[in-house]
Parts: sequence; C-alpha cells; structure tokens
Amino acid sequence: MLKKIILAACYLAIGYFIYQFGEDILAWTQDSNNVMLVAAIATIMALFPVIPYPLVGGVIGAAYGPLIGGLITWIGSTAASILMFLFVRYGYQEWGIQILNRYKRIGELTGLFERHAFLTIAFARCIPIVPSIVVNVYSALSRVSFWSYTIASALGKIPAMLLFAVVGNNLMTEPRNILLAVGIYSLFLGAVLWIHRKWRSTKRQSST
Repeated sequence: MLKKIILAACYLAIGYFIYQFGEDILAWTQDSNNVMLVAAIATIMALFPVIPYPLVGGVIGAAYGPLIGGLITWIGSTAASILMFLFVRYGYQEWGIQILNRYKRIGELTGLFERHAFLTIAFARCIPIVPSIVVNVYSALSRVSFWSYTIASALGKIPAMLLFAVVGNNLMTEPRNILLAVGIYSLFLGAVLWIHRKWRSTKRQSST
C-alpha cells in the first residue's frame, strides 16, 4: 500500500510541475536544435497531459516540419504509453484486476479484450477521440503482454502523430493543406474500420 501511495504522489508532483511550467517548456522546444531532448520533453508532455498532446505535436511539427516533427511526436507518445503501462502494471495491476473481476460484465469484457488485444489496441490508437490514458491503464490492468501492447501501440500511433505534426507545420506554411491532411486521415480511419469489420465477419464465419 505504501508503494502505491509513493508512486501516486510522485506522479502528481511531476504533473503539478508540468502544469506550472508546461507552456514555457513547450515554447522552448521551438528554438531548440537538440532533437533527442525535444523527444524527451514530448515524452514528458504525453505522460502528463496537462497540455493537450495534439497541441504539443502541432508546435513540434511547426518547428521541425512534418516528417521530423511527426517522428519526434511519435517517439514521445509511444515512450509515454510504455512508461504509463509499466507504472500501472507493476504498481497497481493486482489491485486493478480485483476491481475488474468484481463485476461479471466487466470481467467478461476484459477477457474478450485480452483475446483480441493487439487489434483492439492498434485500432483504438488510430482514433483520436479514444483517450490514450484509458488504453494505457486498461491494458496494464489486464493480462495483455508487454510486447503485444508495445507493438500495437507503436503502430497504431503513427497516423495520428503524423497528422498532428502536419497540421502544425501547415498552420505556419500553407493552412489550406490542413484540409487535405484531415481528409487523408479520415480516409485512413474509414479503411481501418472497414478492415476491422471484414476481419470480424471472417472470424465469425470461420467459427460457425
């Protein structure tokens, strides 16, 4: 119990620091030439989402361009997801599993999630309206393997991180291109949903 309290206190303390100085830190990234340091800052910003991460990705994209900016944003977001997963998995999983299994419907949903974890996580990462922290925590509390979670998260985050960087870059250079980027991403999401439905349909047919 003491370990859980200490971990939570450390997380809240760092989160408060980001709340106080996050805007100054983010502004500093626009003038920095140290890509590795900016990636580390992007990781911290994603781990403590006081400032919405699409805004962080937009600022980095405006400073470094869509490709390098997208790469930095993707590294930061993926690293933050892995750190959050490890934080919850080794600090709170035992406690979390007890809560998940306390209710039959939630336990059944968790079991279904665990059987299809890779695709579920990858698809969830592709949809910006799904809060990343929910995917992180729920995956960590379940019995999803670390590598399945990591690979699915890394792949699923690529389109969204590129979109954030492209939007940020185009706001500074050619605002009209934003509509094109959003349109391409919408087509990508539509393709993902279509593939998911076809996969589920094929799986149902094979099981009958």
